[in-house]
Amino acid sequence: MASATDPALPPGLVAVTGDEGSGKTRWLRALGGDVLWLDLFLPGQDELTPAQVWQALAARCARWNAELLEELIAALDLSDHRDKRLFMLSTGSRRKVALAGLLASGATVTCLDQPFAALDAASARIIREFLADMADHPTRTWVVADYEADERLPWRRRIALG
Repeated sequence: MASATDPALPPGLVAVTGDEGSGKTRWLRALGGDVLWLDLFLPGQDELTPAQVWQALAARCARWNAELLEELIAALDLSDHRDKRLFMLSTGSRRKVALAGLLASGATVTCLDQPFAALDAASARIIREFLADMADHPTRTWVVADYEADERLPWRRRIALG
């Protein structure tokens, strides 16, 4: 299994694909080093607000990008949800809260586990455009785990599991 320092994980976009139960999530969790992985459902955090989730992530991430977070909040239509408790949000909105935090994290390796699931088309497009813009990043890696690699994205590497 590749690690965060393994040259098998180049900067840019890496797709990790496989069927249900093939080990995609386990593979993401096994990465070490400066890797940020977050369950996009935000389990056990129902009483927190999105603002609290982002504040906790910012405290963990030395290269946190507050300006990018604000851009993502506006683009993903999360402004009105900032101070609502997570249990009040739809599955898609909860996932957008987590995604906004991950994208703003500044982590060397950011893991996104099925990032498009439960998102509306406009939000999926925004996440896809963000990833496409990051495809040539010289130092950051975006590992996207899903059943299939989105053919609209310029992948640097594809890893098929199972």
